[in-house]
Amino acid sequence: MESNNPMFSGRVLERVEAGEGSMTMQGFINRLGVLMALLLVAGGFTWNLATHDPAAAAPLLIGGCIVGFILALVTAFVPKISPFTSPVYAIAEGLALGAISAILEQRFKGIVLSAALLTVTTVFGMLALYKFRILRATEGFVKGVMIATLGVALTYLLSFILNAFGVSVPYIHGNGIIGIGFSAVVLGIAALNLILDFNLVEGSIVNRAPKYMEWYAAFSLLITIVWIYVEFLRLLSKLRSRN
Repeated sequence: MESNNPMFSGRVLERVEAGEGSMTMQGFINRLGVLMALLLVAGGFTWNLATHDPAAAAPLLIGGCIVGFILALVTAFVPKISPFTSPVYAIAEGLALGAISAILEQRFKGIVLSAALLTVTTVFGMLALYKFRILRATEGFVKGVMIATLGVALTYLLSFILNAFGVSVPYIHGNGIIGIGFSAVVLGIAALNLILDFNLVEGSIVNRAPKYMEWYAAFSLLITIVWIYVEFLRLLSKLRSRN
């Protein structure tokens, strides 16, 4: 079985180690709830900070992104440490998202609530498609989503490197038709990653994966949810800036 999201992918169940107890759905839900709570609390902190002093929130924004990225990569290769790394990841991403959200909210009133509602709707919509087997994580589906996700990751990485050298990437970051279309496509790819995450949860429970996989599966799903939320913010900001 494979799972994939914007940060990592791989044959997770081939890398897990046997341990005491096994993963349950209730355990997974509890872990996801803890991670979401940590993310929201951390986000609320930097939201308040960025609202009053954006400059003071900048280091937390940058630091949160860097720490979150590193933890995602490390945990992808060592799932057993997810009970320790996933809470830290949730806090780091919360710090970053809180600052980003506050800055965009000041420019585009109501954008955060819209992005949050659209994210929730997308998650439950994709869950319904998976639950009723309208979309399945077949081998071909997994490969297609992985290739598409890798393409997005490489595009963002190249754009970041070029921007660091003062070279702007035209079209995809703009609010023109191409830029909006690019964001819409990326959102679609992010949403499809949810199917792989749901499949990871189901497969881990059926195969009686070790207890720590509750944290890993919640961690994986959280990464995808964060990605979707950020992409909704990007798309909505492009649409709003056209007015």
